Amino acid sequence: MTATGIVLIVIAVAVIAILGWYLLRERRSKQLRSQFGPEYEFAMREFGNKNKAEDALAARQKRREKIHVRPLSHEEHDRFAADWHDVQGRFVDDPPGSIEEADRLVSNVMRARGYPMSEFDHRAEDLSVDYPHVVRNYRAAHAIAERQGRGEVSTEDLRKAFVYYRDLFDELLEAGVAGHREHRR
Repeated sequence: MTATGIVLIVIAVAVIAILGWYLLRERRSKQLRSQFGPEYEFAMREFGNKNKAEDALAARQKRREKIHVRPLSHEEHDRFAADWHDVQGRFVDDPPGSIEEADRLVSNVMRARGYPMSEFDHRAEDLSVDYPHVVRNYRAAHAIAERQGRGEVSTEDLRKAFVYYRDLFDELLEAGVAGHREHRR
């Protein structure tokens, strides 16, 4: 074989390898975008770089795979639903206190389901794998709750936060009760 032939083979192999790598990256991007939905865009803004954002999302998936998240028992489901009903009933009389209770109740449901209860950002990242469409609301509710602690929110802000907490609470609660098929997805 001539030197020219060897060079052409090496170039062809390199082109095929580069094309294969590119196609794998595009497939990965499509899969992550599909799975994470709006959270994919959030990560892109947060990291400012497609590769870094996708690596972070993939790392979340791997971390989440190691967490044993379980469905609630019927008793837990009913108890949490009753607790939420009570918190919701107190909102009119005490919006700030209801926001604190809603945050605590969401955390309790997460804990009961098996999510690690580390710092808020890690909780949100863990939730983003399973609930990418409501995690931004969770972040928004948490931000409002923090501002509420400093007296920087209106009653309308508190109402929005409560609705955001309710959306996540509903997803966590209805994600499956032990012994039942999943209610919605």
